[in-house]
Amino acid sequence: MYGIGQLSLRSRIMHWLRRSAVDENVEEPSDMYARADTRIIVGLGNPGVKYAHTRHNAGFMVIDEIASRSAAPAIKKRFHAELTEVRYLGYRLVLAKPQTFMNDSGITVRELLNWYKVTPKELMIVVDDLDIPFGRLRLRPDGSAGGHNGLKSIFRETGTTAFPRLRVGIGRPKHEGAQSIGHVLSTFSTEEAPNLPKVIAASADTLEMWLKEGLLASMNAINGVPSVIEEPSVMEQPNNGNH
Repeated sequence: MYGIGQLSLRSRIMHWLRRSAVDENVEEPSDMYARADTRIIVGLGNPGVKYAHTRHNAGFMVIDEIASRSAAPAIKKRFHAELTEVRYLGYRLVLAKPQTFMNDSGITVRELLNWYKVTPKELMIVVDDLDIPFGRLRLRPDGSAGGHNGLKSIFRETGTTAFPRLRVGIGRPKHEGAQSIGHVLSTFSTEEAPNLPKVIAASADTLEMWLKEGLLASMNAINGVPSVIEEPSVMEQPNNGNH
């Protein structure tokens, strides 16, 4: 029998989300722009078809998943980004994919902070991470760039590292001596690709939990999970009559 600490990531997140009603279909209020309940999620990546399916674009993929779930309106080009706004889970939610290429991602983040008048704690960055194995997620309240050029740009442009960030593990190259830059700009392997939708879905689940329950609860739910690519736990499996 599995304890609560051994439940799958999705089960743990849903356990928290069920505690409050989901209101993603709430009609947009007319005073939307006067409200203070804005949250921003910025997914990092590189623009263009050439990079669309690469590991470095994991952040873009997660933004696309949240946009699909929330039935967000068509994107518009603002703040050097593809951007959309939607009323979702009780917030005015802004979803952004910087179009400056990774090394200048901070331009978009700085302009978003200035325009929407939010604090860094109200903006979540979704970023790929070489040092985390594929299938693993890590949520952090702040910290260093860890060598990631997109985060370096954000810290440089805004003057702070105090951004929560969801790190999506892409793993390091398996072949010794392989260059990191070639790895992050490569597509997912034939072994990884079938599980990529699970990783993106779990990332979106985590962001929804952040919106509903806050950062601490979300960190407690996902940071102890060794992988989101797993078989359903005993508590999730259908009862086949055996005891």
